[in-house]
Amino acid sequence: MGLKEKREINGCLLGSWEINEDLESLKSMVKLDPDEIERINNFRSYARRLEYLSVRVLLKTMIGRNARIIYDHTNKPFIKDNSYQISISHSNKLTSILLSTTNKVGIDLEYMSHRISRISHKFINQEEVISEDPGLKRYHLYIHWCAKEALYKICDKGLLNFKEHMFIKPFEVNDSGNIKGMIKIGKRTQKFDMSYFKTGNYITVLCYK
Repeated sequence: MGLKEKREINGCLLGSWEINEDLESLKSMVKLDPDEIERINNFRSYARRLEYLSVRVLLKTMIGRNARIIYDHTNKPFIKDNSYQISISHSNKLTSILLSTTNKVGIDLEYMSHRISRISHKFINQEEVISEDPGLKRYHLYIHWCAKEALYKICDKGLLNFKEHMFIKPFEVNDSGNIKGMIKIGKRTQKFDMSYFKTGNYITVLCYK
């Protein structure tokens, strides 16, 4: 299917790519430099190679040109010419990118495939509210999980703990909506605007600063 979505949202550009191509087809869609080719060849997983290439193809489709993505010591991505702030996420067959020329960004995409309640004690804290409705609880937990992943990505990562340092304010659960996120470390608090939406069995959370 290729490009699944490309739209502006809250001053950012969001794109999604559905991976149905094989490796050679994706390679033919984008120009790679020697370092990128070497990186692909070092991936043992075929699926990981497809993900890596789909990011480059999607980015080119979104901005109309080839652009080099580099990574810092925490594996956080940057565009080499600094033309955009970038955040990247993969899940199942989808790749998503969030871009901005002015704001820091974070994105997380998850295919809701497992019983997330089994690990909720690792990322939900006492200040957060989760629906007791059996029909909403799993989805609500996924939104929280994705929101905290997006917060982690927008920050400089470091030693952030999902349960101790990240907080999602109570919100009404719908197919889409806005939420508020916070990171508290000691006496320092950072606040973030976030939005989420559901597409089929996927949940996406976007974070802006």
